[in-house]
Amino acid sequence: MRRCGYCDFNTYTARDLGGGASRGNYATMVIEEMRIIRRWQLDHGIHEPAASTVFFGGGTPTILPANDLNRMLGAVRDIWGIEEGAEITTEANPDTVDADYIAALADGGFTRVSFGMQSAVPHVLRTLDRTHTPANVEAGVRAAERVGMRSSVDLIYGAPGESLDDWRTSVHTAIDLGVNHVSAYALTVEPTTKMGRQIAAGTLPKPDDDDEASKYEIADDLLTAAGLEWYEVSNWAKPGYESRHNLGYWKNVDWAGIGPGAHSHYNTRSGFSALRSWDIAHPRLWGTAISEDRVPWAGSEEITPDENLEELIMLGLRIREGLDLTMLNRVAPTPVTYGDVQPMIDEGLITIEHDRIVPTRRGRLLNDTVIERFFTLVGV
Repeated sequence: MRRCGYCDFNTYTARDLGGGASRGNYATMVIEEMRIIRRWQLDHGIHEPAASTVFFGGGTPTILPANDLNRMLGAVRDIWGIEEGAEITTEANPDTVDADYIAALADGGFTRVSFGMQSAVPHVLRTLDRTHTPANVEAGVRAAERVGMRSSVDLIYGAPGESLDDWRTSVHTAIDLGVNHVSAYALTVEPTTKMGRQIAAGTLPKPDDDDEASKYEIADDLLTAAGLEWYEVSNWAKPGYESRHNLGYWKNVDWAGIGPGAHSHYNTRSGFSALRSWDIAHPRLWGTAISEDRVPWAGSEEITPDENLEELIMLGLRIREGLDLTMLNRVAPTPVTYGDVQPMIDEGLITIEHDRIVPTRRGRLLNDTVIERFFTLVGV
């Protein structure tokens, strides 16, 4: 396995592993963590319903054999249960799957696959250190179609050297694949990555905000014209094909994160406040904790009322459904009136639909500004 130049995911090479954590027994360790976490939930009075969505991601889960992904999914079914009609997704690097692999996932109960397409332009893929080709992506999408799985593709815009026409080519190519869901993210460069070091050294130009804004508008225009509607700032889907798993994050539901570096979230239950936790990031230390029958958390924190209010605002202003003004005023120290938000309406940042605050496209591009202004209005 190799890390792409822009990638800041929690990835390790084989020689970094130990403490019971290796590619060969990763699925076994994950299943053991599920049992430990389920025991912790029951010990703390948390009786979660059957899973409505399951998502394998945060890197390249398809570097593992399909049978390992199916074993882990089977453990979710055995330990928590899975709802009828649940959405079961895996992310996939197009280089790591073929038709047989995808068919095996479908046989195991997976319903959706999200391909890391990133770009359809060879020189942009090279800049991003991606080794797949557009043909790999199309082969994966067609294989998923044949076994009845939904497909999504992820795109990244703003790579050094990517022109507006390059970006249009990538969006058109994604549309021509016929997928029902597209994610498009602005390139974020972390200083510790290979690309971050190249930019710091001046061998690559840094991403430009105005360029990224233009590319966002291009994506929104082309995807909307193709029948994919925005439902979250960086996500478009045909009606009914939104990612239910990701919507769960943006609606602040409960989720259990399993694996090195995974985060979990639990809303208020008897005996404790809302809680977030995060697993130990390094696989060796994570595996050691599991081998010792310990919850493998690096830390946890109670979510304060102010933090909960901030998250309600931040998450609500990212989705097409919008921020529920009635719910906001139930918990805000300072209620927000229509008069308070009229300046943002006049500036073309938001609209009000059925008592919900919905960002316009300009508001999506200036999302941080809109969020900060709501923080000021409510007094946090």
